[in-house]
Amino acid sequence: METLQISLGVVIFLVLLALAFDFMNGFHDAANSIATVVSTGVLKPQHAVAFAAFFNVVAVAVFQLKVATTVGKGTVEPVIIDHIVVFGALVGAIAWNLITWYYGIPSSSSHALMGGLVGAAIAKAGPSALIASGVTKTIIFIFVSPLLGMLLGALLMVLVSWVLRRTTPRRVDKWFRRLQLVSASLYSLGHGGNDAQKTMGIIWMLLIAAGMTTAKDPIPTWVIAVCYIAIGLGTLFGGWRIVKTMGQKITKLKPVGGFCAETGGAITLFLATGLGIPVSTTHTITGAIVGVGSSQKMSAVRWGIAGGIVWAWVLTIPASALIAALFWWLGTFIL
Repeated sequence: METLQISLGVVIFLVLLALAFDFMNGFHDAANSIATVVSTGVLKPQHAVAFAAFFNVVAVAVFQLKVATTVGKGTVEPVIIDHIVVFGALVGAIAWNLITWYYGIPSSSSHALMGGLVGAAIAKAGPSALIASGVTKTIIFIFVSPLLGMLLGALLMVLVSWVLRRTTPRRVDKWFRRLQLVSASLYSLGHGGNDAQKTMGIIWMLLIAAGMTTAKDPIPTWVIAVCYIAIGLGTLFGGWRIVKTMGQKITKLKPVGGFCAETGGAITLFLATGLGIPVSTTHTITGAIVGVGSSQKMSAVRWGIAGGIVWAWVLTIPASALIAALFWWLGTFIL
């Protein structure tokens, strides 16, 4: 790939913009990790965000960087990547995140970033700029991750209900208040492992385009470190508007339900991260919460709220792609 002449100042600016997105990803998706433990009263909000942030960062020692590789080299043809494409992708994702955060809609930061990358790449070079296999598996998992989360959440809830059918509700509540700490930590690990790597992929892509590393070299250690720290700090600040939607509006959760939802979601995230597929932690936990609620009775789920969230999912990639295409065009004049 031909090395582009990109000034150091532009590279630093775009790395900082990527870290701002990473921070916002943690801020925006804090609800995914902590909504259930907060809504069930297992942890106070300030303790819950610190708990989730810690496990977001610990994920650096658990997962291989397969998702970062998919984003950095498996979604858009490397030859068309330049600083303007990266700029458009990041602004498209950040703008959509801000819009959905403001309205308390738990949309996907991951798919906002993927949409931004696709939109900026197409604006520059047309549809041929995309790598079909990488884009296709990401789109497929828009549907697979929430359905798998829903299935696992429902199955776990049914299984637990059957095993503990002769146990008093008070004892069940006591046990699962403790077990929910385990399930929440696993989910936070999965969240950090999958989501921080997406920003790594973008920064890696930028550094390759600038000739500061090559596609054959490993991701620089400093990139890995700052991406995990940024998402952890974002989670630490939390996104309370979305916590309320996730933890209270879709269905009412007890500790046993929170445990089943988080465990089902964590299994899904561990599987996707192991396969190198960038999935939405938001889609996954929402599906798991719906599964837990519907396993008890269909009326336990507020389907109108859930339906509104699904519409946000459908719009995320095209909306962020459109914004990214616009800012790619503006970037051609200002960068």
